[in-house]
Amino acid sequence: MDQTKSTAYWFLDTHVQVRISGDENADGISVLEHHAYYGDSPPLHIHHTEDEVFIVLEGEFRFVIGDSEHRLQPGETLLAPKGVPHAYRVESPQGGKWLMVTTGHDFENFVKAVSRPAEGLALPERHGPPSEEFKRQLAAASARYHIEIVGPPLH
Repeated sequence: MDQTKSTAYWFLDTHVQVRISGDENADGISVLEHHAYYGDSPPLHIHHTEDEVFIVLEGEFRFVIGDSEHRLQPGETLLAPKGVPHAYRVESPQGGKWLMVTTGHDFENFVKAVSRPAEGLALPERHGPPSEEFKRQLAAASARYHIEIVGPPLH
């Protein structure tokens, strides 16, 4: 595998590059590089089949994992265990970048299923608050990849 090449997606309001695909290794390890705007936060959710390791590259983040809250800076790492509700929020005005490592690559496949190919390295145009229909579609797509949405994004 040529690890110098990556596939990039516009995933919701973020830019995601697949640095290592779980399709290309025996352990199903995925390494995704994310870039997001200030304030970006997914809904509180649970991954039922894979742990997530977050490695902050740029910016400041707030994570809620179960009943705990964590603040991370560049170079810091955090584990979101499978089966535990979690979410993050990008707290730095310049946005944030992070690596996410998983095994089993359900999340990677979810990203591929609900994204569109990125047109370059820039972030996609922001879409604003999602409609109720979009929320239902996202929840249905999440469920196909063993991800359960259990609450709102962090504010």
